[in-house]
Amino acid sequence: MKNRRHRLWITLSTGAALLLALAVTLMVNYLSFRHYYRADWSQTQMYKLSSKTTGLLESLDKPVEITVFFQPGNVLYEDIHNLLREYQFHSSRLNIQWVDPDRDISQTEELAVKYQVTEPNVVVFSCEGRSKYVRVDEIANIDKSSGIERIIAFKGELAFSSAIQGVVQKTVPVVYFLTGHGERDTASFDRRTGFSGAAQLIERDNITVKQLLLSTEKQIPADCATLIVAGAPKNMSKAEADLIAVWLRRSGRLMLLADAGQSAFGLEKLLQEWGLMLRNDIVIDPDRTLTGSEVFVSSYNRHAITAKLGTTAAIFHMPRSVEADFSQAKPTSADRPLVTPLALSSKNSWAEAQPDQVPAKYDVGTDDLKGPISMAVAVEKGDTAGLLDMHIRPSRLVVFGDSGFISNSGLTGGDASLFMSSLNWLLDREQLMAIVPKAVDDTRLKLSREKVRALFWCTVGVIPALAAGLGTALWFRRRK
Repeated sequence: MKNRRHRLWITLSTGAALLLALAVTLMVNYLSFRHYYRADWSQTQMYKLSSKTTGLLESLDKPVEITVFFQPGNVLYEDIHNLLREYQFHSSRLNIQWVDPDRDISQTEELAVKYQVTEPNVVVFSCEGRSKYVRVDEIANIDKSSGIERIIAFKGELAFSSAIQGVVQKTVPVVYFLTGHGERDTASFDRRTGFSGAAQLIERDNITVKQLLLSTEKQIPADCATLIVAGAPKNMSKAEADLIAVWLRRSGRLMLLADAGQSAFGLEKLLQEWGLMLRNDIVIDPDRTLTGSEVFVSSYNRHAITAKLGTTAAIFHMPRSVEADFSQAKPTSADRPLVTPLALSSKNSWAEAQPDQVPAKYDVGTDDLKGPISMAVAVEKGDTAGLLDMHIRPSRLVVFGDSGFISNSGLTGGDASLFMSSLNWLLDREQLMAIVPKAVDDTRLKLSREKVRALFWCTVGVIPALAAGLGTALWFRRRK
């Protein structure tokens, strides 16, 4: 009887221990499912999303349909799959559908008509009847020169985040480029002077690009979200300048890109009012140049435009200085514009007031300015956030001392990031600022035919033979 009780007690204790272990296991699994840490330990971190994208995804309040029309054998198929998994992890409002154009023919034709898709290998984003598709060339730069497709730069995050931003917003902002004074042409494909690349870059961010001829329009259009004046060699009329000045005061947004050797477009009075000095000089920086005519910019002041740029380098070509100057206009402290230098040259640089001087050198006691020199500024006035019960949209102005850095030949990764960050700041689209393409390292193991043959025999013959020999030796030793 005593033994039976003892065995029963042991059985109950063992059962209770097993149940407790099962309960602890389930509890640990539940907690790990609800609360866990997720990190990207890969070297390239190609699929790691920026804070701008995660903020955009977390703010989604409506479902977004994503349809991937991609052939499984495409060089970008796996990259797109991995990137979209990261997107879906940060938002449950993304519904992703994969369609193989070669196998799902009827579904492909149906969706192609629905979304007006005319080519294979695209990713379609749609929300409440608005749709946009992203092509292969917008997702990555692919090199085909060697006969094998090789990804050089992966732009998936920029393309996908811009597409999501475009389909969830009900109104598309319009950016106007001023014309009629020899400005850079957004329809020109000329490598040195054309701005077609900049226009394409803007449109990829779901922004409409238009041209504005003030002499015929007589006013700034009501739908103008930002006006860009890029590299005008001729001055505008006083009437045009007054129209722009009045519009800017009334919560307007303006970007000026002025090249060396040119005037201030006839906007000298406007610049004085906003506390700016656009000097007729050239910034020379021996520490940050290769040929002497360009300045590599990787030092930025703290600002919403530059917050995410880090050390991403932009290249200015013969830039001129643009700095704060309230000597001509002295507004009250309450009405004083907030001027923030953006791009700065090094301490060993200077602004050469005599560009024709050969060789160029810093002359003490002249109009030359000692570095660091500001080559781009952001100005804001009228932001009443936190001061009044109602929020008044502030006026904003960005001035660059160069326009060539976003020409068709000069539009590099860092240049594009700085330009688009500035434009997004003017458009109040800070969440998409400075998403840059990710370079893909081409890591290859090149072996000669003899080395491949040696590697084959080493892995197939030598290593197994060594293992077999070691095992045989151990067997004989134990036998003895």
